[in-house]
Amino acid sequence: MSVNGVTSNQATTACSYSAAGNIKAENNTTENTKSESSSANVGAVYEPSSETASTGKATYKPDTNLINKMKADADARTAQLRSLVEKMMTGQANAYGKANDIWSFLSSGNYTVDPATRKQAQADIAEDGYWGVEQTSDRIIDFAKALTGGDPDKIEDMRAAFEKGFKKAGAAWGRSLPDISQRTYDAVMEKFDKMAEESKKQTATAAANTAASQDPTR
Repeated sequence: MSVNGVTSNQATTACSYSAAGNIKAENNTTENTKSESSSANVGAVYEPSSETASTGKATYKPDTNLINKMKADADARTAQLRSLVEKMMTGQANAYGKANDIWSFLSSGNYTVDPATRKQAQADIAEDGYWGVEQTSDRIIDFAKALTGGDPDKIEDMRAAFEKGFKKAGAAWGRSLPDISQRTYDAVMEKFDKMAEESKKQTATAAANTAASQDPTR
């Protein structure tokens, strides 16, 4: 059912945001401990501090504005989902009452959907839809970049956070996630792979340029 595609991808995104946020918080604690700084804030989560001045290593800071914007957008979409569920619950209270929560109610498929809602859901999970594979995977990657400030050293941390979030979404769903969620998972992993590959190329290019600049014969 198309509504399941919308809600399952929303669950995947929400759980991924939560897991990534936890990774960020853990890294923040680690960095603060290493630098023995009690005044460090969110803006310095991934800043290598003392190493920056001595080694010239790039400084990476979370994009707080983008993070807040994406969280606000997620909250708004969740509110829309709850409104949708409330409308579907009309005359279906018994089905909802037997479910443990909103996700198990939706995953059960034990409800009817009016034509207008079905049409909107189909548009939302279409190839170019907000909850389609491309847009959803792009938002997850953008959120990961915003949290890390684009730090290539944190790519695998964010990948692990996404995998953890995906598993949490599956647990919340109560059974196997719909196909669109698996395709979104695959798209996110491919984009993480691409980020890692681009990072390796940039590192190799930088190393070559450094070696060339230090070569006295050039």
